[in-house]
Amino acid sequence: MSSCEVAAWATSGAMALSGTPTGPPLVAPGQPASTVAAHLAALGIDRPGVLAERAAHAGLGPNAPWSCGGAMRILPASDGESLALSLPRPEDRSLIPALVEDDVIEEWTAVADWLARTSGEDAEARVHLLGLAGGLVRHRPAPPIPAMTTRPDLRGALVVDLTALWAGPLCGALLGELGAQVIKVESRQRPDGARSGPPAFFQSLNGAKRQVQIDLRTELHELRSLVASADLVLESSRPRALRHLGLDAEEVVASGTSWLSITARGRASDTIGFGDDVAACAGLVGRSDGALVPVGDALADPLTGVLATTLAGAALTGPTATLVDVSMLDASASTLGPTESHEMERTGDGWQVTCAHGTFPVTPPGLTR
Repeated sequence: MSSCEVAAWATSGAMALSGTPTGPPLVAPGQPASTVAAHLAALGIDRPGVLAERAAHAGLGPNAPWSCGGAMRILPASDGESLALSLPRPEDRSLIPALVEDDVIEEWTAVADWLARTSGEDAEARVHLLGLAGGLVRHRPAPPIPAMTTRPDLRGALVVDLTALWAGPLCGALLGELGAQVIKVESRQRPDGARSGPPAFFQSLNGAKRQVQIDLRTELHELRSLVASADLVLESSRPRALRHLGLDAEEVVASGTSWLSITARGRASDTIGFGDDVAACAGLVGRSDGALVPVGDALADPLTGVLATTLAGAALTGPTATLVDVSMLDASASTLGPTESHEMERTGDGWQVTCAHGTFPVTPPGLTR
């Protein structure tokens, strides 16, 4: 445990997002905040509120037992296991009758009733079979990703960013701060889903990039030309989706361009995931009134975005092109560890946390861009 994790978590904005709207904030297990701070410091990037950026732009707050955005819950299965499940889109909610094999009046009530008579492993298998985002909450230790020893100079590097939502675009934005020229590529038919969120948040992730929209039905040659000219390709799609477009990561790397892939559970897995459920499945959860609840806001996204930047910097400054497979689940699990002993105390309208290293105010999410 880092000696400053409680302080880092309390001042990151993420702690203020953890717990119920009226109860005390929660400390996350392990070292998520101090890990991010260490990587940013090594990269020479000043972005202290990165873990809570989306919440700051969207005006989100603690919302347990739901996630801050209201799309994810952690519920118990019949055998004592716990399942994290995200239902952020109408098409996800439309699959609940198939998931529970029954008529549904209210989605979360139906899921809770189904889980009460279903084992955790069977529930996870069915969630994945239907292409829903979620899985069992388990302690899944993964080796830590070392921070860089020197700030990489990426001036002159060209990065083609095919990612969407938060983790990948954040990685692209941070690479831009290190000097890389970053081109954000979107499909005209299916633009980045983050465009439907807070415009200022989208701008903070993508505003400094050159933005290109491509019609994948008629302009595939433009996409392939951009990839061929890149020093690094960032993407967050399942491999088969890009192979369908004639882009094979291994072939691109063999031609001399590095490739960094960000997916929920690695390139070998077809499962999908969002920041809240992936963090929970990795074991980054808190406990409120005896129940497991989310901590932070879509915590796996900013964690992965920062850690992937370290890996991308190493790829861009390495001697040969390389394929980097970044699992959001493993990136989140790499920060796991014991929770430092602490006490919470209300102070007027806010909270403060005391641990062996001092007393620290719980800071609400703040904007750094």
